[in-house]
Amino acid sequence: MANTETSLKEALASIEGATGAALVDYTSGMALGTIGGSNSFDLNVAAAGNTDVIRAKLRTMEHLGIKDEIEDILITLGSQYHLIRLLKRQNGLFLYLVLDSGRANLAMARHQLRKIEAELEI
Repeated sequence: MANTETSLKEALASIEGATGAALVDYTSGMALGTIGGSNSFDLNVAAAGNTDVIRAKLRTMEHLGIKDEIEDILITLGSQYHLIRLLKRQNGLFLYLVLDSGRANLAMARHQLRKIEAELEI
């Protein structure tokens, strides 16, 4: 089992094209840990903003009567992919991964993030 810091480091090192990662509490919008990012890309701001994405999707599912779980959410931009993976064993938390779309393989990123989630101990 890996702790938050180790898991985030593994995400950045093992996922091709990863430029930033965070573990986020979507009930508060606070990042519990971050790695990567840049002066022009604040992971804490992105983490807080993506909590709104999750809350909106959960509300929509409730209104539609969908009794299922969100596995992950993908947001594609011109030069980036943003992958949000809700943790199954830790309700209220998600892993957030920022990828350079020119270097990333989404299928492999999803596979690796699922593996990191399984090994994460909070």
